[in-house]
Amino acid sequence: MAVAMSCCKPSPFLGRKFPSQSAKSQSKQIVESSAQAAKISALFWGSRKSTEPQEMVSSLGNFTLTGSDSEDTTLNLGHPKRIKISVVSSISEVSSSDWDACAQDATGPKKFNPFLTHGFLSSLEDSGSAVKETGWTPSHIIAKDEGDNLVGVVPLYLKSHSYGEFVFDHSWADAYYNFGARRYYPKLQCCVPFTPVTGPRILIRDTTFKDQVFDFIVSALKDLAAKYQLSSLHITFPSENEWHKLSEKGFLQRIGMQYHWKNRDYKNFDEFLMDMKQSKRKNIRQERKKILAQNLTMKRLRGYEIKASHWDSFYKFYRNTTDNKWGSPYLTREFFHEMGSKMGDQVLLVVAEEGGELVAGALNLIGGDTIYGRLWGCHPRAYYPSLHFEACYYQAIEAAIELDLKTVEAGAQGEHKIQRGYMPVTTYSCHYLIDEGFRKAIGDFLIRESSQVKLVIKLLHESGPFKEGI
Repeated sequence: MAVAMSCCKPSPFLGRKFPSQSAKSQSKQIVESSAQAAKISALFWGSRKSTEPQEMVSSLGNFTLTGSDSEDTTLNLGHPKRIKISVVSSISEVSSSDWDACAQDATGPKKFNPFLTHGFLSSLEDSGSAVKETGWTPSHIIAKDEGDNLVGVVPLYLKSHSYGEFVFDHSWADAYYNFGARRYYPKLQCCVPFTPVTGPRILIRDTTFKDQVFDFIVSALKDLAAKYQLSSLHITFPSENEWHKLSEKGFLQRIGMQYHWKNRDYKNFDEFLMDMKQSKRKNIRQERKKILAQNLTMKRLRGYEIKASHWDSFYKFYRNTTDNKWGSPYLTREFFHEMGSKMGDQVLLVVAEEGGELVAGALNLIGGDTIYGRLWGCHPRAYYPSLHFEACYYQAIEAAIELDLKTVEAGAQGEHKIQRGYMPVTTYSCHYLIDEGFRKAIGDFLIRESSQVKLVIKLLHESGPFKEGI
């Protein structure tokens, strides 16, 4: 269960830490491997302080469609010949129906991703969580035809730091400084803030010319980075298909690792347990018994069942987690109220009660075929053994079985998830670095890093908690 943090460990493995991959050693590797490729262009490095571009860009130009004489009947767009791409400073400048239509077409209804919706992203902005003041300046890309029909959108932010991303590049920033290049920050970040969930990032309507629109948007993204004179453009947790396509556009490829639970058409939780090795099955049953022994009652609440008082309590739990473990929180109290109001039944809040009082909670969102575990928190006055595992993992599994969903994504980090049935999967990110010498150095580093990540995933699968053949 990923906690939205303001202090991230610079491990490329999203939970597995290797001494050779510390920020300092990564920076040293990157700089050393680039020594011959780079020419130092200044005697003094200058300040590391982030600076905003002097002139904010609104229009990224017009692009001409080829072969667009035939009418696109899918969306009744007529005969579009040009696509205009621009930047908006708030998602509120785009209607929710238009934005969500792009997101829906990009994923398809079976793969619906709640984090890509206007409701979720606008909750981050309206609540003051992902705004310029917190280092996330909204710079969303929109693409329209000459009839003013929206055909594509991209959630994009101008970032003044690297927190809240879950693909760690702090060591890159240090290396860039030592490299003698311009400031690393600000940078462009294409992502869902504070949300390590895989999904398409370039959200395009399903038209006969969607591939051209994709190419136009990628070109516009590169142009925006150049116009702002930025160090880099990062696209984190894209779909695997986008990851491959962006590699052809000059983006460096990076992989990471998360832990997901897969539903093998289980009828109930006990059926899932029977696929586990005996020792793991026994451990899970013992952990679940501890909940009953502590007189805790677990409830799964959705939509209208979640009241304002639930969100107030959950925010306190969330703050207890961030204050004690990670530092300052990213999300405001208003975010939870906004998001709960806008997302409706897509929200699943697991709560634990003791004597009728809420003492813990786990926030999940429900997609087309997946439950996404997001945040967890507990009352600060007491410790409840195994409650975290019950609220975050076992309740999500039971909900997925009940709702006939294929996957539970429990967020970044946490090898303890493996013995509870959550297995390693590959995640993706793409990185476009302006400086050629630095791009070469990072590319060399990513080749080495990728081989290590693949090895770790292989080893963890071989020592997994399931019976042989499962």
